[in-house]
Amino acid sequence: MNHQVVVAGAGPVGLWLAGELRRAGVTVAVIEPRTERDSRSRALTVHPRTLETFASRGTHQPFVDEGIPLPGGHFGALDARLDFRRLPSPFPYTLALPQERTEALLEAQAIGLGAEILRGHEVTGFTEHPDRIAVHTTGPHGPRTLKAAYLVGCDGARSTVRTAAGIGFPGTPSTVFGWLGDVVLDDPPAPGHSCFGPAGALMAAPMPGGIHRLVGITPRDLTTTRPGDLTLRELRENVRSVAGTDFGLRDPVWLSRYGNATRLADQYRKGRVLLAGDAAHQHFPAGGVGMNVGIQDAANLAWKLAATLNGWAPDGLLDTYHAERHPVGADLTATSRAQVALMTAFTPEGLALRGLLARLITAQPDLNDLLAAQVSSLAVAYPATAPGAHRLTGTRAPDLALGGTGLFTLLRADGHLLLDLSGSGTLTGYARPGLHTHTATPHRPPAEFTDVRAVLVRPDGHIAWASAERDDTALTDSLTAVLATTHQR
Repeated sequence: MNHQVVVAGAGPVGLWLAGELRRAGVTVAVIEPRTERDSRSRALTVHPRTLETFASRGTHQPFVDEGIPLPGGHFGALDARLDFRRLPSPFPYTLALPQERTEALLEAQAIGLGAEILRGHEVTGFTEHPDRIAVHTTGPHGPRTLKAAYLVGCDGARSTVRTAAGIGFPGTPSTVFGWLGDVVLDDPPAPGHSCFGPAGALMAAPMPGGIHRLVGITPRDLTTTRPGDLTLRELRENVRSVAGTDFGLRDPVWLSRYGNATRLADQYRKGRVLLAGDAAHQHFPAGGVGMNVGIQDAANLAWKLAATLNGWAPDGLLDTYHAERHPVGADLTATSRAQVALMTAFTPEGLALRGLLARLITAQPDLNDLLAAQVSSLAVAYPATAPGAHRLTGTRAPDLALGGTGLFTLLRADGHLLLDLSGSGTLTGYARPGLHTHTATPHRPPAEFTDVRAVLVRPDGHIAWASAERDDTALTDSLTAVLATTHQR
């Protein structure tokens, strides 16, 4: 076997997946047709949950150092922006960071961890066998076949892997075409600037290097016919028509259009083939969530692949990847469609609806918090399968303060974290593959943790089990029972 896992696609999703697999000791090759990284900025927004995921491996600081922090985001480009400063996260903001830099940082990590990145190579198909998969590729020296245990398609909305696997990708075609320009502005607006009216929608965001991104939609962009390439002249005319000024825009770095085609893969796993990121879900890029959801796909999948290959996974663990992430993809596509409706509501009735929702967000902080948690992926919770499970089961674990360290620093890619919060070291003697133990008393825990005595946290930072049981014998019995379902001996 050449590698245990072959990943198609060296975008952020494939690179994070490769790095996580290497952290867990799994050999991996990444196949990428591009000989060099795409210099276009493309995905610009890094959300709080993504930064938390990076922090759980101690890799977040370069992103924070390079990115421009913004205090919030938007939902449907409503005038009332979402205030991320209220989020219960060490990173209560979004980062503006071009995808090229995100990819560069993630690629350096993956290579440093020992992943093999094969640029200028392309997956052309595969042959699946009962005990392996043969991945057929082509490259500078002709055809080559790689033998692996699993193949993961992180190769975008036009995924070759998905097509070769025969996985359906149903959905709806584009009926709206937005536009964007990464340009220099001589007279830039304030950060987070947006405007909306009968003439269209416009948002502006600062980028590193003195560049601004302008994105928008006008009523004439509501069409099923894709327009030609965006020109600087058209961008200037669009911006002026919506904002009344072009902000002195010049020197374009990238001009592009994007549609609202929305599709979701029928299956995230089919045999030895799995999908993540845009290969699994396509949608309008409202709120900059796509790359971030894809990285969460990779975070969920990586530890399950590693546990399976390293021999400690319970039966059926890989099937839970689809069970947990497909509903997230369905919610993503539904939410993006809802935002398209708001972002194209140019009629008097549509403007009235937008105004009503903006007032509600401003007047109801809980609504702001709910939408911000959804957009940032902090609200994602996986369903508990055991009867009587604690209310925290499936939710994201916060960065609890634990005796001079934070919970995120204790998380590892190669196993669960058993956190003994009893203060008495009750939960000892559970040494087994895929399990690490830490005993501590949390400092000023959030309200939902005040009575919790033990927590089992998965490598992706979601809680597998929690208990408030006061009796030590019952507590250890409960843990023993749950470990029988999460780990093989």
